[in-house]
Amino acid sequence: MDLPKFLLADNSNFPDDIFVLHTEFPRFLINLKDDEVEWFEDLTGEREEDIATELADLMDKAGAFYDAEMQGLE
Repeated sequence: MDLPKFLLADNSNFPDDIFVLHTEFPRFLINLKDDEVEWFEDLTGEREEDIATELADLMDKAGAFYDAEMQGLE
């Protein structure tokens, strides 16, 4: 099965939160309400300077994905 790179996630226990799930390496869940991130990968051993830029870019893309999805609903 081909998965989209990003998915919107919702939970009735957290009605004010906005979750985006990144399904490719490095997998993570970001709460766009407060930018809190839950990582599903062990990034130990990765070169910090290499991965820091990539992770910041992925978080920006998660926000852009959410904005595009919301524009599509209008």
